[in-house]
Amino acid sequence: MPPISLAAPTGRYLSFEEREEIALLRAKQVGVREIARAMGRDPGTISRELRRNAATRGGKQEYRALVAQWKAQQAAKRPKTVRLAADGRLREYVQERLAGNVRRPDGTVVVGPEPPAWKGLNKPHRQDRRWATAWSPEQISHRLKLDFPDDESMRISHEAIYQSLFIQGRGALERELVTCLRTGRALRQPRARAQNRPQGHVSADVVFSERPAEAADRAAPGHWEGDLIIGAGRSAIGTIVERKSRSTLLVHLPRLEGWGENPPVKNGPALGGYGAVAMNAALIASMTALPEQLRKTLTWDRGKELSAHAQFALETGTKVFFADPHSPWQRPTNENTNGLLRQYFPKGTDLSRWSAEDLEAVALALNNRPRKSLDWKTPAEVFEQQLRSLQQPGVATTG
Repeated sequence: MPPISLAAPTGRYLSFEEREEIALLRAKQVGVREIARAMGRDPGTISRELRRNAATRGGKQEYRALVAQWKAQQAAKRPKTVRLAADGRLREYVQERLAGNVRRPDGTVVVGPEPPAWKGLNKPHRQDRRWATAWSPEQISHRLKLDFPDDESMRISHEAIYQSLFIQGRGALERELVTCLRTGRALRQPRARAQNRPQGHVSADVVFSERPAEAADRAAPGHWEGDLIIGAGRSAIGTIVERKSRSTLLVHLPRLEGWGENPPVKNGPALGGYGAVAMNAALIASMTALPEQLRKTLTWDRGKELSAHAQFALETGTKVFFADPHSPWQRPTNENTNGLLRQYFPKGTDLSRWSAEDLEAVALALNNRPRKSLDWKTPAEVFEQQLRSLQQPGVATTG
């Protein structure tokens, strides 16, 4: 923030423009009462201004507008004690809801895991965190109104709680209590920054709203949904599911040469197996094995692994669309299938150990499982019907 604000205050106080006028008139040796008459102010106001806000660094009083403005703003500050620091009952309530112990129904405390020592950084990755009551500041702020409807002293905004946690020197809550927040962040992340992360591969013509209506009602075959399931050590398997038949294809993404041997290079090739180049090649191989009429569109998550979607669309004829951020319901068939696949590929396991033949066997098992949504037919049976209908002469297809 700039040290001096030139914003005009209310008419009760002298503005910066008025202080400039006082400085000019004072430099011309104009008297206090004459300055007051010229400006329409009380002589006492001008006299007090010259006495209080004059510059004194040179050993004598000399009135300068910029120095006077700074002095006036410093004097106008009304620092007051932070509410959480002044009110012990309110502070205890906030701390109990934020960092209190987890208890069983009988009231006994559940200690939980022993977390690593807090070092002022964000929450530890894939390590134990402290078990706490962990109400959010917003929940605490609104709950106060229900628990103390007639006590106006028991009020605090969620922003004040956040400031006590994140701003050093507020002096009310211990800094370590940020670990009790859901995110566990040691620094605040503005919402605009989180929402505006660079996503240059998603242009206006490939957003979800541009997807043809035909893909939404499941009446026509050939519309697919896709994503990755991630395992340990940056291993992954690509999953693509046909919306009408629920038929699943698993895309093999093996490690690239050099994985685990060379240290990772910033902006270098993604040796884990699902970089844009490797993903494109594997996905093209899987989709081009299908008849052209059965590869119309593909709806994908916003991951960077499909950033080369233009090349993919050119080689396969499959138009790619990206779901909106944080909107998994726009790919419901794929999300459901990924949940079923976790029976075979649990989270936290190394997915790179499975070969393409292994993945094909799992896909076969899944595609031959009867589905309630298909009137207890299997995805393989419905997909076979779709293939037969395409082979019938004289059958019109939509491209």
